[in-house]
Amino acid sequence: MKALVVDDSAVMRKVLIGALARAGISDVDQAADGQEAVNSCNANDYGLVLMDWNMPNMLGIDAVRAIRGAGKTMPIIMVTTEAEKSRVIEALKAGANNYIIKPFEPAHIVTKIQEVLGAAG
Repeated sequence: MKALVVDDSAVMRKVLIGALARAGISDVDQAADGQEAVNSCNANDYGLVLMDWNMPNMLGIDAVRAIRGAGKTMPIIMVTTEAEKSRVIEALKAGANNYIIKPFEPAHIVTKIQEVLGAAG
């Protein structure tokens, strides 16, 4: 399975790639903003996308809407510091399959990845 990690922080992308590796996913592309994510999702069939909310050029929430608007159905997990319930609901309504709040324990994100992939499978 191929995954996409989207975050404007190279350090956070590395952390998320490590979490994916612990979940058994080693084929990973990276994007630094929402527009790059949309372009990558339009060009690839990812098995999973980990999407940050706050990024330059295009917010993650807008990228999720654009990806879903293009008919893409790959599982998307929002990974963000935005903990307000209204933000979680907005992400789910936009088409995210789950939501992880930073900071997180690596084991927690592996569990969320497994939950989403189990539900999508």
